[in-house]
Parts: sequence; C-alpha cells; structure tokens
Amino acid sequence: MAIVFVVVGLLVLALLAALHRYLWLRLVRDTTDAGSVPRGLGTVLFVVAPLLTLATFVGARAGLPIGAVRAIAWPGYLWAVLFLYLLLAVLIGEVLRPLLLRATRRGSDSDAAPAAGGENSAARAGGEGAVATAGGPTVGAAEPTATDLTRRRLIAQALAGAGVAAAVATVGFGTYGVLRGPRVLEVDVPLAKLPPEAAGFRLAVVSDTHIGPVLAAGFTRTVVDTVNATNPDAIVVVGDLVDGDVDDLRPDVAPFADLRAPHGVFFVTGNHEYISGAQQWVDYLPRLGMRVLLNERVALPGFDLAGVNDLAGEDEGNGPDLDKALAGRDPARPVVLLAHQPAFVDEARAHGVDLQISGHTHGGQVFPGNLLARLANPTLFGLERYDDTQLYVTRGAGAWGPPVRTAAPSDVTVLTLVRP
Repeated sequence: MAIVFVVVGLLVLALLAALHRYLWLRLVRDTTDAGSVPRGLGTVLFVVAPLLTLATFVGARAGLPIGAVRAIAWPGYLWAVLFLYLLLAVLIGEVLRPLLLRATRRGSDSDAAPAAGGENSAARAGGEGAVATAGGPTVGAAEPTATDLTRRRLIAQALAGAGVAAAVATVGFGTYGVLRGPRVLEVDVPLAKLPPEAAGFRLAVVSDTHIGPVLAAGFTRTVVDTVNATNPDAIVVVGDLVDGDVDDLRPDVAPFADLRAPHGVFFVTGNHEYISGAQQWVDYLPRLGMRVLLNERVALPGFDLAGVNDLAGEDEGNGPDLDKALAGRDPARPVVLLAHQPAFVDEARAHGVDLQISGHTHGGQVFPGNLLARLANPTLFGLERYDDTQLYVTRGAGAWGPPVRTAAPSDVTVLTLVRP
C-alpha cells in the first residue's frame, strides 16, 4: 500500500510539473524575448510558486511551527487556486487562438490585395521587365513569415494578458469575499410536530470556519460578531471549526468564547477535527462555552437537539451513533440533528429525524469544485426534503486551504423553526 501511495504521489507531481511547464510556455516563453527581464521573472515565478504550494501542504503535516506554516501558507495556497484559473484561461485561449489568427490573417491579406494587383499590372505592361519582377516574390518570401510571427506574438500576448487579468481578478475577488466575513442568510423551516410555543425559535448555524494556518483570530472575531448580531436563541456549530492543534490555535479560537445565545452554544465534530486530533478539541471547547454533543441530545423549548460524531470518527472507533443519541426520546417531540456531513441524511431519515443540519460541502468553494462536490453529496447547499426528513446544508463561514471562494459565498444561516 505504501508503494502504491508513493507511485500515485509521484504521478501527481509529474502531472503538475507538466501543467506548470505548459503554462510557462504559453504565458512566459510565447510572450517575452529570450534573456529579457520579464522572461526571467516569469520563470522564477513558475518555479518558486509551486514549490511554496508543495511546502504548504507538506509543512502543515510535518509538524512545522505554526508561524513557519503561516509564512508560506498564504502565497502557497493562493498560487494553488491561481494556477487553476490560469490553466482554465489558457485552455480557453487555445480555442480562441486559431480563430484570431485566421481573422487577422484574412484582414492582412485584404489590405495587401490592391498592392499585389498593382504590381502584377506593372509586370504585364513591362514586357521583359516582367521576368525580373516575377522573381520578386521569391526573393521577398521571408517578409510574410516575419509578419506572421509578429502576429502570433501579439495574439499570444493579448490572450496571456487577458487570461492573467481574469485569473487574478477572480482570485482577488474570491479572497475578499472570504476575508470580508460570512453573509447572514435567513431561512424558515417548517416542522410538523413543532408546538405553538416553540414557533419562531432561531438557530444560528456556523460551520467550516477552518481556523488554522490561514484564517486566524481576526477572522474568528468577524464570525463571532456576525453570529451575535443575529440575536439567535441558540447557536449550533456543525464541525470543521479548526485545522490544527489546541496549543497552536488557542489565541485564534479564543474569540469563540464570546458567542452568546440564551439557550447555549452546541458543537459536533467534523472530519477536520479528526485530522487535527478530535479528543483535544472535545476536551478544550467547553472552556470556550461550547457544549460538545457526542452522540447525545439535549432538550430545548419544544424540540430535541441531537448531535452525532462525524463519519470520520469511524476510523478511530468513535463514529456516529444515532441510536444512542435518540435513545429514550419522546417521539411526539420534533428532533433536530447536527451531523457534519450531508451524507448522513439516509441514517437520519431511517430514524425519523425531522431536520438535519450539516456543513462540509462549502458549496464547492472554488469553481469547478462545486461540480465535484455535488456528485459527492446529496445536497450541496440549501434546504431539501428527503421523505419526512428535511436537510439543511450551509456553505460554511470560512474556507479550507486557499482563502478563496468563487460562486460559493460563505454564510452564517439563521434557521427559524415554524409551524407548517
């Protein structure tokens, strides 16, 4: 198995190296002169940037100090997503290139036609001189080739410039969207068994903040202020709160202690808690005022709130146990389930859960990742019904890896429980 992992890893690295060389050819070599400063700078970028990306992924798992990881994480992660959009832009350029070459060549030929006609007339009128003139095109045959090369260079520069501008603008706007903080969404959820006195109960849903090498204390404060401003009755945090160890991230998660709701703040683990070491966070988060629901439930006004461990916990023998979480409950009361991954909805439906709240998908986070995420999850984002069970999936408040979102804005959702 280890050999297979190494072979696959080497193949992936080889593919990435080939794609970077392809981008260098199109964006640097085809648009600059050999030995020029722009070519030198472009070459350095296409060597150093991917090495930073590789160092970011390796360093975070190799136990480097959090300060060292953060120093390389920003440029490394941003290059990863910029590389994706540069590649998409260049591939679009490959489709446009022959069309532009054909269009500009046709225009050039049209401009040259009258001059060519004049030369032929003079040759016909010149008798013996026509033989000398007839040889003229053979002697000057290099000129159209030089013109064609110039035309190709200009088109290559235009396509490269447009592609780089589009990619940088997309990544820049996507980064701003993350750092600005999540927007608040308001969603009404009808529950058939909800008693009249519980109608209007407001649950603030927070997920996928991914506090770690990139998003730190300042971002945490933004999320906390956003959530508190909604004045919820209770706050539910449905996993992937962190990426890292308690010792490294203690100052960065400290603002979560300021979350305020009259009926409390509740947390369930996500897959990234298990990557980071779930038990340390299960032990630590109560100090920040969060009640961790480990396959258990609590009674809230008019309904039960249950929480299960993430599916990733199964590898440690500590996975979700909905039977345990719902044991002994009154079936006349509606139950709201916190489960990080939407895929758990089949289990929830089998147990008669009224509403499951999940995160995990990020709404795809970065296009075209949403296409893949949609295939892997029953619901990518929003409220959907599965028989008598409803599933709400938030796109999450933060971002994993690159602090960039495209076509999948971050959110904090306030679910208002209402009677049908």
